Amino acid sequence: MTDPERTLTGTEHSPPRSWYIDRPLTGFALPRGRVGSLLGRLMGMVNKSEQLEVLAAVDVQPGERVLEAGYGPGVLLGMLLGAGATVAGVDPSPEMRALAARRSEKAVAAGTADLRVGTAESTGFPDESFDVAVSVNNVPMWSDLTAGMRELHRVVRPGGRVVVAWHGGTHTRGIARKLVLPADVLDRITVSMRDVFGNGEMRQGRHIVTFQATR
Repeated sequence: MTDPERTLTGTEHSPPRSWYIDRPLTGFALPRGRVGSLLGRLMGMVNKSEQLEVLAAVDVQPGERVLEAGYGPGVLLGMLLGAGATVAGVDPSPEMRALAARRSEKAVAAGTADLRVGTAESTGFPDESFDVAVSVNNVPMWSDLTAGMRELHRVVRPGGRVVVAWHGGTHTRGIARKLVLPADVLDRITVSMRDVFGNGEMRQGRHIVTFQATR
C-alpha cells in the first residue's frame, strides 16, 4: 500500500506542482528533511507580523472550529488556540507537521488540535465541519487553484468564513517584496473564489493581501 505522506511529498512520485509557476515545489514551498525543518523555523520567526494580521482578519471566536490549509511551523495555529478555537490542519510536509505538533503539543494531546499531512485540494475532513478555513502564504503553491477553493468551500459550514492570504499589502517588508503577486494573478485568485463561493473580495492589509469569502 502506498504511504500517503510519501506520495504527497514526492518520495515515490514527483512533488506537487504549483498552478502558478507550473513546476514542482521545493525549498520553502515544500520543506523536507533536516534543511526543511530549519526553513520551517525560519518561516516561524519572520512571518509573525503577517500571521497576526491574518488572525485579525479571521476574527475567530472562542469555541469555533478552524481549519488551516498549509500550517507550516504552526505559528497561526498557536494563535488560534490562544484565542479559544479548536484547530485542525493539513500540510504537505511531514517535517512541518512535526514542528507544528511540537509547538502545539498540549493541544494535540488534549484533542483540541488535529494536525495531518495533506493539501488544500484534499484535506480529508468531513463536509461542513469547520466554522472557518484559512490558508496563509501558500495559495500559489496549490496544484489546482479551483480545486483548492472548492475544498475549502466543502469543509466550511453554511455561513462559515474563508480567508486566504499572501505576502503583499501596503507596507511589504524584506524578502516578501520579491514574492508579491502580479495584479493579474491576484485577480485570478479573486475570480476563482467568487466562482466557487458566489462572493469574495481582495483586501490590502499592511503586510499581506487577503481574499475573503463566506459560504
